[in-house]
This record gives sequence, C-alpha cells and structure tokens, in this order.
Amino acid sequence: MRQDASSDRVRGLRLGVNVDHVATLRQLRGTPYPDVLRAARVCAAAGAHGITVHLREDRRHIQEHDVHTLKAWGGLPLNLEMAAVPAMVEFALAVRPDEVCLVPERRLERTTEGGLDVATRRAELAPVVRALTDAGIVVSLFIEPEPAHLEAAASIGAPYVELHTGRYCTAEGSEAARELDRLVHAARLGHRIGLRINAGHGIHLGNLPGILEIPHLDTLNIGHSLVCEAVFIGLEAAVRAMLEGMRAYRGGRS
Repeated sequence: MRQDASSDRVRGLRLGVNVDHVATLRQLRGTPYPDVLRAARVCAAAGAHGITVHLREDRRHIQEHDVHTLKAWGGLPLNLEMAAVPAMVEFALAVRPDEVCLVPERRLERTTEGGLDVATRRAELAPVVRALTDAGIVVSLFIEPEPAHLEAAASIGAPYVELHTGRYCTAEGSEAARELDRLVHAARLGHRIGLRINAGHGIHLGNLPGILEIPHLDTLNIGHSLVCEAVFIGLEAAVRAMLEGMRAYRGGRS
C-alpha cells in the first residue's frame, strides 16, 4: 500500500517518477549503466512520492530484475505498469508491487498510444482487478477521459484510474481547450462515482499549468520529460523543478 508522504508533499498532489527511459539508455548499448535503482534513489532524495516502471512484453527498457530490485529497495512506493495478460498478472502477484496500473500495449507503438478499453473489456479485466486487489496491491486503470470507461472502472472495483493526458499535452489552441475540458469533466465524474484520480502521459513543465486545472488529482506520473530535462540539469534538479511547479495545485477547477 501507499506509504505516508514526506514532509514536502505538494498540497496533496503526488509525483510518481517513471524511470523507464533511464533503462532505455542502458538497453541501447547493453551496459550495466545507467542504474535504475540509482535513479530511483535520486528521485527519492528530490522529494518524489513514488517510482513507476512499465514492464513491457518486448522488454525494450525495464527488465524483470529492475522490478525486483526496486521492490526490495522499498525507498518509495513502486507502481508497476503492465498489460492485463496472464503472464504479467502472475509476475505482479509474485513481486507484489505497491500498485499496478493496467495499460494497453502494442509491440509496434513507440509509447502507450491510448487508454485501456475498459467499457468493452469489463468481463476480462474484472478478475484481474480482483486478483491483484486480493493480494493487497492497489489497482489503477489507464483510461481515456470518457464516462463509459470511468463507469466501467468503478463497476469492476478499481479504486483508481489514471487519465491519459497525452492528447491534451500534444494539442494546441482550441483543440487543447477541448481536451482539457474532457479531462476536467472526467475527473469530476470519477470523483463523484468514488474513483481516485491520477493522470499521466506527455506532461512537462510547459503544459503543467493546464494539467493543474484538473480537479481531484491524487498523483501525476511523469517520466520522459524528466529524463530529458535531466540531460541538462540533472535528475534531482529536474524532479525538484517539477515539484515546485506542482505547488500551484489547489484542487483544479471548481
């Protein structure tokens, strides 16, 4: 389960740092560095509230040993992103991360391209959510900000959803405004039907002010932009800068 937040928790809004792309650099050359555990320790020192990793079918970045190592370290709650397939469920039940976020996955995608279709996969996902929950693992579903998926998530007992913010983060002008409205309305509906609301994908300091208009947020899961910024200013400074930006959060739009 979640640990108590540190003294510099950002007004109730948490930061989960995704360290996948630290592993991407390692896997590019098959070296033992950069070390994912070292990255997690730096994030903890900077004030992050959790570590997120995605163990993909093709193992393009995070490997099984990374998940085991981070769980054994235990310095921050571990959130494992994974596909809802039997092999991954078995792995999660053996490792027992603090949280699991179920995500869609396609081998050819560069990164996760959209949300999980909970509305049509309800019967398939319900036993997965139940098995993970019974093992004491907090479950989240990565979804598009659509009422059908929110209602389906609640109906199968998922306590959390993570709203896919990628479309908003790449949109401009009136399209960005429409996408932000979708996220705001989804968060309101999710909160009303008893879900807790996380958000992630494509978030960086430039679009963070819009993200902070989303109400009822619990955690932002951010990875790629932090690792990119770390190239210039270091990982600890990048995490601290994101936390400083998040201090503006007052619960989103009223």
